[in-house]
Order: sequence, then C-alpha cells, then structure tokens
Amino acid sequence: MTAYLVRRVLAVVPVMLIVVTMVFLLIHLIPGDPVAVILGPDATPTQMEATRRQLGLDRPLHAQLLAFYTRLLQGDLGRSYFLDRPVTQALWERAEPTVLLTVSALIVAVVIGVPAGLVAGAYPGSVADRVLMVGALLGVCIPGFWLSLNFIYLFAVKLGWLPAGGYASVFVDPGAALRFMVLPAVSLGFNQSALIARIARSCMLEVLQQDYIRTARAKGLSQRVVVIGHAFRNAMVPVVTVIGITTAILIGGAVVTEIVFNIPGLGRLIISAILRRDYPVVQGVVLVTAAAYVVINLVVDVLYVFIDPRIRYG
Repeated sequence: MTAYLVRRVLAVVPVMLIVVTMVFLLIHLIPGDPVAVILGPDATPTQMEATRRQLGLDRPLHAQLLAFYTRLLQGDLGRSYFLDRPVTQALWERAEPTVLLTVSALIVAVVIGVPAGLVAGAYPGSVADRVLMVGALLGVCIPGFWLSLNFIYLFAVKLGWLPAGGYASVFVDPGAALRFMVLPAVSLGFNQSALIARIARSCMLEVLQQDYIRTARAKGLSQRVVVIGHAFRNAMVPVVTVIGITTAILIGGAVVTEIVFNIPGLGRLIISAILRRDYPVVQGVVLVTAAAYVVINLVVDVLYVFIDPRIRYG
C-alpha cells in the first residue's frame, strides 16, 4: 500500500503541471485587459504601462509562465490584483463556506442515495423500488438551480422556516451555520443522491445474483441478513467510486449554488476573478480544486481495501 501511495502521489505531479499550464494559457487568451479594469476608463497610457510593468504583464507569456512555476515551487500562488492580498490568504478566507457546503451536500447525497438504492435493489419490482426510482429519475432530470429557487420560494419566502441566503461561520455560530446551510446543501445534494441511488440499485441487483447469495438463502437466512450481512459490502465497492465522483461534481456545482444562495465561498470568488481578469486568483482556485480532485481519487482507492479485503495493490 505504501509503495502504491508513493506512485500515486508522484503521478500527481505531471497531471497538476498540465492543469496549471492549460489554465494559465486559457486565462491569458481570454479577451480583456486586467490593467484597464483596475485603472478604469480614465487611465492614461503611461499609467497603464506602469501598472502593467508592476504586475509583470508586460513580459512575454512564456516568461510569465516560468515565473508562475517558480513561485508555485516556493508555495506562493501570487498576489491578487484587486483584493490586494496574497492569493493563499484569499483562498483561505473563502474556503470554509465551500468546504462546509460540499461536505453537507455530500452527506445529503449519501444519506438519501445509498439506502434508497440498496432498498430498491433488494426488493426489485416492489412498490418501494418503483417509488424510489421515480424519485431518482426526477432528481436526475431537475436542474439544481431550479430546485434551489423553488426551495427558497417555499421554505424561505412562503413558510419562513429557513433563511433565503447568506452564511454564518460554523466556528462562530454553529446553529446559524446549520440553518443557512440546509437549503443549499439539500438542493445541491439531491441531484447527486439520485445518481448514487441508481448505481447502488444496479450493484445490489448484480450482487444478489451471485452464487454465494443463493447459498446463503439456501441455508435459510432471512432477506435482511442476506442483504446486510452478505451483499452490502460487495455492492458498495462500485458505489464508493460513484461517491468519489459525486464529491468532485459537488465541488463544481457549489459555484452555482453559492451564487443563488449568496454564500461567500470559492465559487463566488472565482466568478468575480474571471470577470475582472484577476489571473492569480483564478489560477489559485483552479489549482486547489484540481488538487482536491486528485486527493478524492486517492482516498477512494484506499477505501477499496477496507471495503473489500480481497483487493490488494502491488
């Protein structure tokens, strides 16, 4: 396992290098001049040239890319043009809302999706199976932003049970943080719970057709014991993969959800940075997001061993 982890970590380096390079080039190819946005329409050519020189934007593109690599090796993501602070500080200040939203939405997706899929797979053709799969189909088809707006209208505007938007730090006021996070977490996680439910159902159906399941039933074991004691862990191996993919999708989906619910997270930060051509911030957010994807994939691979002891990495 140790050798496998070392190989995976080393394999991350070229992947991250490609991601960073592509993001750097794409951002700089977007039409628009950050200097013009910073100084406004009344800036003189002399002022623009001085600012461009100060920010290093007057150098050739390959020189800017090399300078970015050099800073990155030193743990420096640069300095925001507009926030006037290091990018790492800006990311740290906005990380908590995004992490809390992603984790909350993942909990919602797993808590709804896994039991629903396993129950539907354990009792195929039953009323529960049909109802749960219709719900899963609706979850896949309903756009997340439409669901968010309807949740706001129903639970915030009409009923007044929950706030329509905003954020409170979980370290300052956990109760308020929970209230602010319920609607965005459910609206973001519900769509992905539908995908998890459908995959879990398919996996459970496949496992229940195996010979060892028929043997367990021939011994007189109840359906509950067969499903929980024999089929559950084997059905969960592919589901864990889907949960890992779901986590990555939730990170990207958090951008829209943060805009709808006015949550000051990384999603809103990168949107504003793109609009203002704040290159260092965009590169920093994408780099952190790509690193999160890689870590999630690594965690999923490690979890395989704990779920199924037959899996070994050479």
